[in-house]
Amino acid sequence: MRHKTFFSILAVVFCLLSCKTSSTNTIYQFSALSNKGQEVNFADYKGKVLLIVNTASKCGFTPQYDGLEALYQKYVDRGLVVIGFPCDQFGHQEPGTNEEIEEFCRVNHGVTFPLMSKIEVNGENAHPIYKWLESQAGFAGFAADHPLSNLMDQMLSKGDPDYASKPDIKWNFTKFLIDRKGKVVGRFEPTVEPAQLEKPIEEQLQE
Repeated sequence: MRHKTFFSILAVVFCLLSCKTSSTNTIYQFSALSNKGQEVNFADYKGKVLLIVNTASKCGFTPQYDGLEALYQKYVDRGLVVIGFPCDQFGHQEPGTNEEIEEFCRVNHGVTFPLMSKIEVNGENAHPIYKWLESQAGFAGFAADHPLSNLMDQMLSKGDPDYASKPDIKWNFTKFLIDRKGKVVGRFEPTVEPAQLEKPIEEQLQE
């Protein structure tokens, strides 16, 4: 009887640990505020492929809004959701309010994909989603063929010679690809254009 009780308890503990591990490895444990101030539960995106991007309106990479919207329009019917998180931590390049950001994106780039409330992505005040994203996929370098890669490296090295060894977000328009099970399957730096993500997105949509 004692052995049976012991194994029953062991099974419960194993189950609890397994469930906890599974939960912390998916984006579905998180929520965030939309740019309208409404809570968005990411569990509502189960079964979707997500592309999460920290955005800014006054950045050299801001034209990537066009490419992100193009991806969204092309694949939304197959299950892709692009989600923008405005952030003002890089060069003060997103100074506007949530309303101003939304208007800028709509008027200048025709953005229709979801935009969230402005957040921080680095530091102790970083949004929990971004703390998790960074823990799942660290920095692996800028794209060698992009004309701004050397400039980005030089700029960031001046502030922190060891920046490349850290997983934090380096600049605006860092992109994370999330599969249909809520797990991070790719991190793409600002020097990767949205159009270059078609192949990895296609692969996840076929899963």
